[in-house]
Amino acid sequence: MEKNTRSIRIDCPKLLITRNESDLQWLIGSPFFPPLTIISTFRCIHSNSSGPDFPKESEEIRTLLLKGFDVIGALIVGKSDPEKTAARAVEAARKLKKLLTGTTKLENEETIGAVADPDTGDIRFFLSETESSTNFELVNPVSYGDNPEKFVWESGCLLLCQLPIKLPVCYPANKPSDAESIFSRAIEAVIAKFKDPNVVYLVKASNRASLDVVQPVILRGSELGFDAAVANIELLDEAAQNSEKKLLRCAHFCLKSKSTSQLLSAENADIIQISVLLNRSEKSPKCSAPAVEYFPAMDETRLLIVDFKLEVLCYAVQGIPLMHAISKLIIPGLIDQLISMKKMNLPYLLTQHPELHPYHFCPPGIAHPVTVIYELNYGETEMKQVDARRSLHLRLGLPFDRPLLRIANSLDLSIKSRSSNLSTRKGSSLLKDVHIGIPGSGVSGGSVSLVQGSYEYYHYLQDGFDDSGWGCAYRSLQTIISWFRLQHYSSVDVPSHREIQQSLVDIGDKDPAFIGSREWIGAIELSFVLDKLLGVSCKVINVRSGSEVPEKCRELALHFETQGTPIMIGN
Repeated sequence: MEKNTRSIRIDCPKLLITRNESDLQWLIGSPFFPPLTIISTFRCIHSNSSGPDFPKESEEIRTLLLKGFDVIGALIVGKSDPEKTAARAVEAARKLKKLLTGTTKLENEETIGAVADPDTGDIRFFLSETESSTNFELVNPVSYGDNPEKFVWESGCLLLCQLPIKLPVCYPANKPSDAESIFSRAIEAVIAKFKDPNVVYLVKASNRASLDVVQPVILRGSELGFDAAVANIELLDEAAQNSEKKLLRCAHFCLKSKSTSQLLSAENADIIQISVLLNRSEKSPKCSAPAVEYFPAMDETRLLIVDFKLEVLCYAVQGIPLMHAISKLIIPGLIDQLISMKKMNLPYLLTQHPELHPYHFCPPGIAHPVTVIYELNYGETEMKQVDARRSLHLRLGLPFDRPLLRIANSLDLSIKSRSSNLSTRKGSSLLKDVHIGIPGSGVSGGSVSLVQGSYEYYHYLQDGFDDSGWGCAYRSLQTIISWFRLQHYSSVDVPSHREIQQSLVDIGDKDPAFIGSREWIGAIELSFVLDKLLGVSCKVINVRSGSEVPEKCRELALHFETQGTPIMIGN
């Protein structure tokens, strides 16, 4: 790209600028995006007096960051010489990327060094073209994308590979210290199998919402390409028709057409399922009977079975050939996740093994999923697990007062039709998030303040229940409680009208005759029920007329920014 056409594109809602000088953040991009496109940032949370703790940082980010995304630079908050600070940021980003990729030299890779002023929040972006270059080019202009999800998912898809492994480890009973080295060699043997010519990769579409039937495709290890770097892979367009299985595009397994009203997000992305199989039945020139080899142990031996439940999620654009999607994304993802789980198992190899499981999340403000490995032997409320989630919230710039990374919030990657958005309520299908897609007000220079998270939309006459003319507040309360359920603050079922009335009788606000009546309730009664059922406190704002509501706009906007829950308005 010519220098006079260079520009930085930022496709994340905001960079995590703090007033803490020397705060370091990793800038995340993708080889599938235009150069110098920042899609998210991860905060550096492990450092010492000499700078970032690169081994710890790389170990955690290797697990967290999906294959298909890369560290493309770093941002440092500071007031010192901008160019020198940018040089430190570039150096740090390159050190981290070398550890993540396992290379000693980055060939001709551009790296961004960004410097943020802690007082004004202004950011200056510098570019280092190669590792040997000592010059830093100030990059201008900087553009901000207005719809990161659309940018990521309009031509992107997810690759999912689930692989359970039961790994037997035999070690001498009189030398338990050998168990670790034997376990490590067993892991290396599994890693070597992923590139074995006889390994078979079965590829199929896992969510089809149309009548098109796409047959699964089988690729052998011998048909994969391991040499080309992801950035150098030639993407194929729709016109490129190729009969070779390995050159099929990922788009072959994606929906050919999508509804224009469909929300572009990780939850609605096309998912391509990839299974790993070991082919033991190659054609033989002659028939032979099955054979069993017996290797007797010379000394008393103990057997360990270590369970791995690998679940790798990768991001790819639809134009990438299938052979490269497997060799450059899925296989490295399996290897990295296996090594991460190996390190988590090693301290407990001869005792109780951790029960490890990967989960994938798409938290607010981040347009792409992240992967977290949780230890299921701990309850989610135990301090070790709470501390792990707090550390993740810090790295991702998430608020600490919301359960965004609990297991219940993980992405549902089950094989299902995504043609309809079914409610979590049994026997009912409700609209969700009905504010999405409503045209703007047209107010010049105005800002929009919205509920954060999902809710179900309750209205008169749903479920065959006639509450026309008196059920407004009941339905508002049901909508609010659905928000707390869908954000996993509560598992309390959305109450019926009768259950709401019973709650008000139980606390003494109403007489028993109120149950089964068609008597109205208002904001005060809503606050009583929320307190009883969920333990949630409310604030009631009184206005004398609708014309006074604009006076409360700043207060309402602050609520949506800091709390994000729905607001009920009644008269």
